[in-house]
Amino acid sequence: MGSVSAYLQPYAVPAGHVLFSQGATDRTLYLVESGSLSVHYQDEKERLRLAIVGPGSVVGEGAFFSMRPRSATVQASAPTRLWTLTALRFTELTNRQPAIALGLAMAAGAVLAKRLGNRRRRVAAT
Repeated sequence: MGSVSAYLQPYAVPAGHVLFSQGATDRTLYLVESGSLSVHYQDEKERLRLAIVGPGSVVGEGAFFSMRPRSATVQASAPTRLWTLTALRFTELTNRQPAIALGLAMAAGAVLAKRLGNRRRRVAAT
């Protein structure tokens, strides 16, 4: 038996680093261990901060599950330690450790549901 950590890669980013940009097509999921990330959306009129994401949360779940381009830009607002999970590694995890993969998917789904519930707030904290 393995654990999910065998499928994750550690990733440290300095404050100010852009993790990914709105419109990007990669599907990596990021689990936040420490630090803080700012999520913002840019349209032709303004830049709107959507959320501040801290330890214990995830970012990138929309593109990870939907296979669509990134809907927002994520930037480190403080030095941040993350764990990355690519779509390919998730497929491997699903095949080898389905219960762990299901638990991870359910946890990411719970974060997504919380964010959808926070849509009316100006800035969500997750």
